[in-house]
Amino acid sequence: MTSKIKVDNINKVSDDSNIIKKCGTTITLGASGDTIALASGASQTGFGRTGTVDWDTTAKTASFTAVSGNGYFVNTTSGAITVTLPASPSAGDIVAVSDYAATSVTNNITIARNGSNIEGSATNLTIENNGIAMTFVYVDGTRGWKTVSAGKEGDNSSVVYMEATGGTETTCGDYKIHTFTGPGTFCVSAAGDIATVDYMVVAGGAAGGCNHGGGAGAGGWRASNGTSSGSYCAGPGPLTSPVSALPVSAQGYPITVGGGGASSRNPGSNSSFSSITSAGGGGGANDCNSAGSGGSGGGAHRERPSGAAGNTPPVSPPQGSGGGSTSGGGSIAGGGGGGAGSPGTPVSGAAGGAGGTGSTSSINGTPTGRAGGGGGGAYSGCGGSASDGGGAGGPSCQAGTAGADNTGGGGGGGSTSSAAGGAGGSGIVIIRYKFQ
Repeated sequence: MTSKIKVDNINKVSDDSNIIKKCGTTITLGASGDTIALASGASQTGFGRTGTVDWDTTAKTASFTAVSGNGYFVNTTSGAITVTLPASPSAGDIVAVSDYAATSVTNNITIARNGSNIEGSATNLTIENNGIAMTFVYVDGTRGWKTVSAGKEGDNSSVVYMEATGGTETTCGDYKIHTFTGPGTFCVSAAGDIATVDYMVVAGGAAGGCNHGGGAGAGGWRASNGTSSGSYCAGPGPLTSPVSALPVSAQGYPITVGGGGASSRNPGSNSSFSSITSAGGGGGANDCNSAGSGGSGGGAHRERPSGAAGNTPPVSPPQGSGGGSTSGGGSIAGGGGGGAGSPGTPVSGAAGGAGGTGSTSSINGTPTGRAGGGGGGAYSGCGGSASDGGGAGGPSCQAGTAGADNTGGGGGGGSTSSAAGGAGGSGIVIIRYKFQ
């Protein structure tokens, strides 16, 4: 026979306070101020949940099916992970997910609905921002799983980030990038606590000269060194000096993007953002006109054997370099146009001088060279080479190559009077800042 103890109340011996008390259909455990604890390893049923989860502190590194009542740290360092919600859920079921290593921008976390709606939609949910944590509660067959809380690591701080629009907008991790390939407005609606932006402003390159003319100078190249928006390379050559980010406030900033010189020897046009103006490149020399100065200077012609100065007007660090020279009347080729990273090369024999190198920046997330000078044209030899958006010089009886659009590259010099110099490449303005 099973033993039974029949009592309504159990009290402590020391002070007669309640341990268990039954009154009608209500049973009270403990007295005021007591703590009710389950023994280690014991479990409870029937009490329901209070809208919280028990967190599994072993991070998940592969796809899995969640269990109601649990929270999971999901580590996508090695690849994307799918978290499948419980099948046939009941009202009140709860699951939480947190981006363990803040890598879900690169490797997303997919919340698979497993037959139930998520926020009323029969589609899976993708977590694609770093450091996100989300809690889901199943409500009913109509709305399905509701998101009852969501946040990210940055929300634990009091930092207010910048908000802005304009140009072509992209992101690179926690940084937003605005790229302008034509005129526009960078409109800051909220400056936030980090009210500075990094920038790159490249002017339009000039056109090369004709008749074994000089290669054209690149547009001026001015940039900050990435202290505001994170580590990226501001570029080799003379432009590596530290340059601070620009302060901004809540207002619109007009953007000017300079066009390239359209025909032989025409200069490029300026580009500008806020207080930064980059000067258009100087045209390559021909038999009637000397090389032009500008952001970078144009290359020389045999009848005008001096290359033109770059960094005009002067800024620090310099926005460009000078053009290459010729040896005078005996030359049958043009000097190379100056680039942002190095001067144009002087004529060597019958070959045109090479255009000066440009400068490389990763401000938009990809290392890219811009503002290279145009190569000099050659009457009977090889045209001067070019890089970083500059156009090559024309060899015998051929026109110079145009500078590439949105690089500020100088056009190559033409080989004869009927073989024109190449047009200059248009400029570009890029702005970058931390937005989350």
